[in-house]
Amino acid sequence: MPLPFCPTPAQTLPDDWKDAALAGRVWRPDVDGPSVVKVDGANVVDITRAFPTMTDLCETGDPAKAMRDAKGDVIGTLEAILANTPPEARDTKKPWLLAPTDLHALKAAGVTFAISTLERVIEERARGDLSRATEVRAGIEKLVGPDFAKLKPGSPQAMKLKEALIAQNSWSQYLEVAIGADAEIFTKAQPMSSVGTGMDAGLLTISTWNNPEPEVVLVVNAQEKIVGATLGNDVNLRDVEGRSALLLSKAKDNNASCSIGPFFRFFDSKFTLDHVRKMTVTLKVEGEDKFVLDGMSNISKISRDPADLVAAMIGKDHQYPDGAILFLGTLFAPVEDRDAPGKGFTHKLGDIVTIAAPQLGRLINRMQHSDKCEPWTYGAAQLMRNLAKRGMLN
Repeated sequence: MPLPFCPTPAQTLPDDWKDAALAGRVWRPDVDGPSVVKVDGANVVDITRAFPTMTDLCETGDPAKAMRDAKGDVIGTLEAILANTPPEARDTKKPWLLAPTDLHALKAAGVTFAISTLERVIEERARGDLSRATEVRAGIEKLVGPDFAKLKPGSPQAMKLKEALIAQNSWSQYLEVAIGADAEIFTKAQPMSSVGTGMDAGLLTISTWNNPEPEVVLVVNAQEKIVGATLGNDVNLRDVEGRSALLLSKAKDNNASCSIGPFFRFFDSKFTLDHVRKMTVTLKVEGEDKFVLDGMSNISKISRDPADLVAAMIGKDHQYPDGAILFLGTLFAPVEDRDAPGKGFTHKLGDIVTIAAPQLGRLINRMQHSDKCEPWTYGAAQLMRNLAKRGMLN
């Protein structure tokens, strides 16, 4: 199942890429390891000498300026490196693009949008059975009413709805984190396990009801400062988590199930957290069966402010000395029928998923079973040994 194309710069970069401070990671076969890079016009520049890891760059006072000021060697054009990224197209003697994060903890916020909240409750009530989803959805929407999306978590109005739903024996653990005082923050995957654009994204083989979760991802340093953003796909197995919330780790943390990229865009005068708060994100799924799904939403619909979610993730109770990245929650829960009426949406192998935002570019992956994706074999220990061998560590 070859990719129908190799991602090009035009398909990858933000619309205003000339003004964007874009950093990423590239595998360099000539040094048998990864390098931190910046996009400089048409070229990709290795800045590992200045910043051995992406975490090091994020821990500077001003990552955008530090990245722009960093000197390094051109290791190729962005066009050539992108073309060499898909596994089938890869010449292992030439560089290819990786996910932009290395040592950061990979964290995610759950049920932060009304539509994803309702779909989590539906999964729970349907016990992972796709065939029951339509019936359950109608009942849930009747219960919570049309103003559910306007509720502020933890507010008196939200607590009143909670009491009413408890009285009807209709409360849910998902509603608890959606409209209650405490946000859901969980560990999505292990540091250095994510895949980037142009690569296969993984579905657990036992899953038959699943979907993409297009999200904006914030980049946070160890001092709790939000320094940038990127795109992510928090691949969701609805049947697995729907059977039990205690199966969250089985549903979320599988080989290649965490996709991030294409680059970190650092905050500067042209791009700030306020731009993220107003950001429009689009989703497209294109199947080998000619099925096409399109969706669009805006971060402004989020139930908790992005800064509040970061505060729930990191602080006096939770420290991340290598920094963390935080998925803000999915804006979409695809429910369109794919095969038969009432059966809803699920992935098929070979689906091409494109998540895009004008200020962040496009993250493009092909869906494959996790055991058929490239195995994750390169962790923090290998990275440190490689950087030491290259003389990059002080």
